[in-house]
Amino acid sequence: MTDWQSRVDAVWEDESLSDEARIGEIERLSTERGAGDAIALFERAGAYDSAGREQEAEPLYRAALEAGLDPERRTQAVIQLASTIRNLGKIDESLSLLETEYRTVELGGMRDAAAAFYALALASSHREREGLAIVLEALAPHLPRYQRSVRGYAAELVHAPERMPTANTGEASEPRR
Repeated sequence: MTDWQSRVDAVWEDESLSDEARIGEIERLSTERGAGDAIALFERAGAYDSAGREQEAEPLYRAALEAGLDPERRTQAVIQLASTIRNLGKIDESLSLLETEYRTVELGGMRDAAAAFYALALASSHREREGLAIVLEALAPHLPRYQRSVRGYAAELVHAPERMPTANTGEASEPRR
C-alpha cells in the first residue's frame, strides 16, 4: 500500500469527520495524483456517494472506470456506480452493470458483494424472487451444511415461482392463499 493510499484510508476510518470534511480531505489528497488519475477519481466518487451526493458521484465513477482501475477497484467502482444509479432511478442500467459483474467476477468476496447489490437492484425492479435466489446462491458456499438444498430452493424460486419449497423436505407445496 502506498503512503497516499494509507492517508486516504485514514480519512475513511476517521469517524469524527463529517461528510463534508471527508469530501474536503479526499479532494485535497486527490490533487496530489492529478485530475485524471483513476484511483483519485474513484476515491472522490466514493466520498460524494457516501455523503448522499449521488449526482456528483456518478460522473466521477464513470471517469474512474474510463481512466482504468486495477481489477479489484474496477469491481468496487462498478458495484458502487450501479448502486448509485439505482438510487438515482436508473434501474435498468444498474441491473445490466451488476448482472455482468456478478456473472464475470471470480468467486469470493467481491462476487458476493456483486450478488448483494444485484439482488437489491432486482428488488428495485420488482423481481424480488430473483434477488432472493441470487442471495441464496451467494450464501450457499458459505454454509457448513445444506448447500445443495439451498441451491435447489434458489433455483425453484426462479424456475417454479408458483410453487414454494417447503422448509424441511425440499418438496414443493402449493402457494398459501
